[in-house]
Amino acid sequence: MRFDTPKSLSSVLEEFIEKFPQKRKLKQGMVLATFEEVVGKRLASEVEDLHFEGNKLAMKVSHPSWRHEIHANRFSIAKRLNEKVKSDIISDIIVRS
Repeated sequence: MRFDTPKSLSSVLEEFIEKFPQKRKLKQGMVLATFEEVVGKRLASEVEDLHFEGNKLAMKVSHPSWRHEIHANRFSIAKRLNEKVKSDIISDIIVRS
């Protein structure tokens, strides 16, 4: 009888995600779930409709000043979200008011 060495849960989950047929959708869901953690509560509270349009993360904000703030920092936000899910899921961020 052969026993493999134990693997950490995180490595097993990463292997599963890589083999998962709907990997892109799963990663997009992970981005949506971690959005508040990455951008902060204040900014996340201003975002109303957060969703994906292809490879672009789209959102609606209530005030033009927040639209400008997010638009100015969109590449930084996209980079931090992509790093959080360890994948290149977001190509750009679309902000509507």
